[in-house]
Amino acid sequence: MEIYKGASAFAGIAIGKIRFYRKGEYQIRQHQADDVKKELKNFDVARRHVMQTLKEEYDRMSEKQMDTADPELDMEPQPLDRIVKVNGENGTNQILEQAELLGSGSFLRAVQSMITGEKVTAAYAVQTTRDEMQSTFSRLNDPTIKERIHNVSRISSLLLEILGEDENKIDLGEEPVILAADALSLAELMEMDKEKLLGIVTRKGSATSHAAILAKNMDIPCVTGIGIPQSEEEWEDSIAIIDGYTGTIYLEPDNEVRKEYEIRRKADLVERESLLKLKDKGDITKDGREVGIYANIGSLDDLNSALYYGAKGIGLLRSEFQYLGRENYPGEEELFQAYKKTAETMGDRLVVIRTADLGADKQASYLEIPVETNPLMGNRGIRLSLDRKNLFKTQIRAIYRASWYGNLGMMYPMICSEEEMDEVEALVMEVKEELKAAGVPFKEIRTGIMMETPAAVMIGEELAKRVDFLGIGTNDLTQYTLAMDRQNPLLQKKYDDHHPAILKMIKMIVDAGHAQNCKVCLCGELAADTRLTETFLQMGVDALSVVPACILPVRKALRAVCIAEM
Repeated sequence: MEIYKGASAFAGIAIGKIRFYRKGEYQIRQHQADDVKKELKNFDVARRHVMQTLKEEYDRMSEKQMDTADPELDMEPQPLDRIVKVNGENGTNQILEQAELLGSGSFLRAVQSMITGEKVTAAYAVQTTRDEMQSTFSRLNDPTIKERIHNVSRISSLLLEILGEDENKIDLGEEPVILAADALSLAELMEMDKEKLLGIVTRKGSATSHAAILAKNMDIPCVTGIGIPQSEEEWEDSIAIIDGYTGTIYLEPDNEVRKEYEIRRKADLVERESLLKLKDKGDITKDGREVGIYANIGSLDDLNSALYYGAKGIGLLRSEFQYLGRENYPGEEELFQAYKKTAETMGDRLVVIRTADLGADKQASYLEIPVETNPLMGNRGIRLSLDRKNLFKTQIRAIYRASWYGNLGMMYPMICSEEEMDEVEALVMEVKEELKAAGVPFKEIRTGIMMETPAAVMIGEELAKRVDFLGIGTNDLTQYTLAMDRQNPLLQKKYDDHHPAILKMIKMIVDAGHAQNCKVCLCGELAADTRLTETFLQMGVDALSVVPACILPVRKALRAVCIAEM
């Protein structure tokens, strides 16, 4: 038996076989092709269709430039590769370069080579080639290279529209397993079947990483910072025990330890069953003060859990998850349908949608976010949204359209100044005017600000005047206040989310909100820490929002508090 110690990301006990997740191996196995010749033919057919699309685009653009167009183009229609040679320097260069990539360029050769060499589907070869080229060149600031990356992304999207995108689910096998990995991204975790995961163990990451937060949403024991040996075969198919309470892994446990943890797992289930008696109880302290307990969710799959555990509503819908694990932007209609379903499912209960907090570790290749030296301090959250106003307006429109079907609220992440709020409010006004002009029904909805930077705390009252409620994001507030990357495993022992400065800032936000008649909800992971439930109630926090699996433990702690005796 070997014992490994890490950091607990989510409590619980799991016993089962270890399965290593190696990204390349899993992805290739999942997309193996039975008939390589057929895949090459499929790719060639798709390539010719895209070349024709580009040719038509080129001809339309050329008509607008007749005064400067090459006379040779007015003759019989020509293949685009011929046009490339004749007309390489005019205003249609971008289309010509895209055609060149498909005609004889490195992209074409790489896709064909991957289909033949690795025997994978055409769609997978296109996706992987695109991702590898973007990863290789994304750190370069040369405008020519950036243009090439854009062109690769464009032709990939056109090809995948024809080939169809391969199923994104990552196949973990037939039986549920404990998944071990070097690290897991949000997108990868979202592509896995929750029913096949008993627990998660990672070398890297931290208890407050976004992947760990998603594991909590999935109600899966998770331990990070484990010293997994480099020769991973030593662990493959071994029996392991995850103790998510202490952050301990037991590899090939002896009979005595296994028997003990079988008993503890049963006791854990009994404790959970006991907590279920509270799912229909109110969020009321001993002396009768009501403090709402809401749910943090990342997808529609979490709605049923929120309702099952008796959440008062959704305090934080992390809408950026809708932008991850996919190949292109979600459209307005797709977002609208998701928000509409959420609103209808929750009925009269409040649903707060946080606008997309993209950037930092929440990225997708199609977003083409430039590489930053320090992404956690970079262009993320509301900054990115205001830089890409079309993206932001699309989401705001979808939220307002869906507001007609329930009780929605909207919250903005990473606000640091009133100038940012000026821009946000101008966009919201534009959207409302456009919807009115189009005769689209919507409701006036409550808005809020995510208080997660020291700057926001220091101008708390000024910001509170602009909105109906404040949400406290303790995860980012802690890392920005302590100047520590919350996902850096080297800082796990120094990263203290109970630091007096953090608690003082929470109290300052509550006071600032109440001074402007704003309700204040604690939304970060700290809200689920039952050691601080009494402290938060004493501060005057109006509501707590936690992952669904933590609702009942927090409710139990809340119902034991008597504020009058404090």
